[in-house]
Amino acid sequence: MNFDVDAIVAGAGPTGLMLAGDLARAGVSCTVFEPRPRRSELTRAFAVHARTLEELDARGIAHELAATGTPVPELRFFGDAALDLSQLPSRFPYLLVTPQYETERVLEERASSLGADIQRGVEVSGLTQRPDGVEVRVTGTDGQERLVRAPYLVGADGMHSRVRECQGIPFPGKPVVRSVMLAEVRLTSPPPDVLTVNTAGDAFAIIAPFGDGWYRVIAWHRKSQPPESTPVSLDEVSDVTRQALGADYGMHDAQWMSRFHSEERQVPGYRDGRVLLAGDAAHVHSPAGGQGMNTGIQDAANLGWKLAATVQGWARDGLLDSYNAERHPVGRQVLRGSGALLRIGLTGPRGLVSARNLVALAATRIPFITRPLAGAISGLSISYPAPRGAHPLTGKRAPDLPLADGGRLYEALRGGQFVLAASPGALPATATAGFGRVETVTVARRPGLLALVRPDAYVAWAANPANGRAGRARKAGTRTDGDRAAEIRGVLERWCGNPSPAAREA
Repeated sequence: MNFDVDAIVAGAGPTGLMLAGDLARAGVSCTVFEPRPRRSELTRAFAVHARTLEELDARGIAHELAATGTPVPELRFFGDAALDLSQLPSRFPYLLVTPQYETERVLEERASSLGADIQRGVEVSGLTQRPDGVEVRVTGTDGQERLVRAPYLVGADGMHSRVRECQGIPFPGKPVVRSVMLAEVRLTSPPPDVLTVNTAGDAFAIIAPFGDGWYRVIAWHRKSQPPESTPVSLDEVSDVTRQALGADYGMHDAQWMSRFHSEERQVPGYRDGRVLLAGDAAHVHSPAGGQGMNTGIQDAANLGWKLAATVQGWARDGLLDSYNAERHPVGRQVLRGSGALLRIGLTGPRGLVSARNLVALAATRIPFITRPLAGAISGLSISYPAPRGAHPLTGKRAPDLPLADGGRLYEALRGGQFVLAASPGALPATATAGFGRVETVTVARRPGLLALVRPDAYVAWAANPANGRAGRARKAGTRTDGDRAAEIRGVLERWCGNPSPAAREA
């Protein structure tokens, strides 16, 4: 098959745009097809968590996005219970509240600047998967169809994914809450907290700022769940908000209102041959915890470098399959966790609500409960399976270590390559010779460290040179530098492809 492009991405939401940018950064030609003729100024997602900001920092765009929103260092929920995020071990110890359209803007500008071809007003209308590639039929706003061919297709086209539908991939699950009202309004007297959320009796409401004086309101009432086609009135949103929060803060001038329902669904697998799914096309869950957009962006961070390595021919066996192996369990855990938060938050009888609030207040004051909860909500605790006997850092999120030259590890990741981080004297001079996909950095204030960090800022391999094979070799009187160099070169060949022929011969 003759290919028109290296990869096709369906959907220019946050997931698709993150993926397109990563593919383009790696030198993979990429076309994105998006049915919307322009970016929407309306949005559902408004929460960007610490781990997502770290991934964006590794791409040099986190602070641009952070400048568009408001940091929330403490999440209040269930009465007076609050979860402290200010102690997260991250450069971003907070939840960033910013409209989804700002996230999309930052990601699209990056993807376009790197060479991704983003075609709006064009949607996937059919596909045929062949042994060596995928033929994708796309239709423009003029009704004209054309075929585009690529080795791989990624469906990042949302809950109602046309790619998933055309491929016949099941999407098992069920609705969990119906007739949730959304509104973008102005407020006469804004609430004191940046993010205001509570349940009282049968009513639930959230208020979050969007900038320029606009606020997003999410409201739901257990005893009033009309069909989603029923128009929403500002009086209805105001009334439910007052019941839940005690005030409607003088909401007025609604520029947009609608209803939606929340579902819990996940595909059995994120890869079907040369078709892959990411973001809401692969998993949807309740909005509790603000995990949806974040999980999709992190899907893309995991997939991008693996797909690029596969297209370019240097990926190790099974690398692309590891996308499903690593991200499917994360999606399942997010689905379960957000579902549990939703069910707890929508507790009905007033007596149970009071009991829930007391338990939540007590729990959020116990460090061994709050630390893992903050890690789970922020995404910092996400890790991937490691081989038996591997170093404890393997599969974990890489911390943003300071470097000896005054820089940071995440700055070194911005080129999209692997980074071999080593303490002074821990890395033999010849260990990385000929490997063009790895950058070597020296860390500061971290003795005895040797770690290979993946482009998505997770640790692929780590060793403690003083206690590993090199340490045993020292006791036996052998060449410790040579032993260590051979081990490191073996690791690099597995993860980063073979070195250049000249370097191999040398």
